[in-house]
Amino acid sequence: MTSKPKNLASLVAVLALLTFAAFPAGATGEAHGDGHAATVEHVEAEGHADAGAAAGVEEHVAAADHATTAEHGEAHGEDHAEEHDQYHLPNFISIFWGDKLTGDRASYLDPLFSAIAALIIMTVLLRVASRPTDEPSRFHVAIEMLVDGLYGLVEGAIGPSARRYTPYLGTLFMFILINNFMGLVPFLHASTSSINTTVSLALCTFLYVQFIGIKENGPLGYLHHLAGSPRSGLEWGFVPLMFPLHVLGEFIKPLSLSLRLFGNIMGEDKLLAVFVVLGAGMLSFAHLPFGLPIQVPIMFLAMLTSTIQALVFTLLSTIYIALMLPHGEHEHAAAGHGH
Repeated sequence: MTSKPKNLASLVAVLALLTFAAFPAGATGEAHGDGHAATVEHVEAEGHADAGAAAGVEEHVAAADHATTAEHGEAHGEDHAEEHDQYHLPNFISIFWGDKLTGDRASYLDPLFSAIAALIIMTVLLRVASRPTDEPSRFHVAIEMLVDGLYGLVEGAIGPSARRYTPYLGTLFMFILINNFMGLVPFLHASTSSINTTVSLALCTFLYVQFIGIKENGPLGYLHHLAGSPRSGLEWGFVPLMFPLHVLGEFIKPLSLSLRLFGNIMGEDKLLAVFVVLGAGMLSFAHLPFGLPIQVPIMFLAMLTSTIQALVFTLLSTIYIALMLPHGEHEHAAAGHGH
């Protein structure tokens, strides 16, 4: 059992690094610079006028430049307000470095918390794996039960070959679960509430499933699977229709995985933030630095839904792997369950 935590810990770092998917580019202010250059060129073109007219033009240009700067400042203020959502609970990074988290820097907030979750999981699993098995602690036993439960879950869907896929699927479950729970801890943040993180996790599953399909079936068997595994002449006749549908279905899978996890966790964060604001408003007349903790019941519900979302993501990934395996393994697994 000590090999399983080591395998899981070795995959956490890779999974965390893959959450650095694509970040939105910040505003450059090129439009403002171009507009200012055009204004200067216009003034230079009119520079041959008389002194009084030139002075008037300079005053007009200065006023226009001041107005442009004010409009740019207002637009930047609006963008800054959009970047810092008032209905999102603050975390320790946004509290201490909030004035620096603008533009591209704000895009690294979610990967930073993903890295924190990865470090937590690796530390726990490596500590459990290095402890002697003849003297297990309660924490050691709890981790062993978690790993055994994940293996039993994967084995029930895939069969005897589940041992090969449990490290990835177990890592996926724990990584998502820890990230979801971090959003419920004060001054922490759930990186799974960002579409960048969920898309990265879904792409990991998509690439892993396609790799398994090519490895287990071979290139021709992989294409045969995407064609619907036709056997009779009638089934081969439907290949031009079924092949594009199966290919489209493979690309829809990561889309559904990412949007489902993102929508649920983002909704939980918004709901908790709203209840925190309502609780603070109830005691606003007393001018206290805290409010009523009416968000506590919602936190228990969020713990349940966060676990369910991590389990759903892992189960769907397990099913996608099982569907990509050769049919012989499915029949062998069904016969094993029948006995």
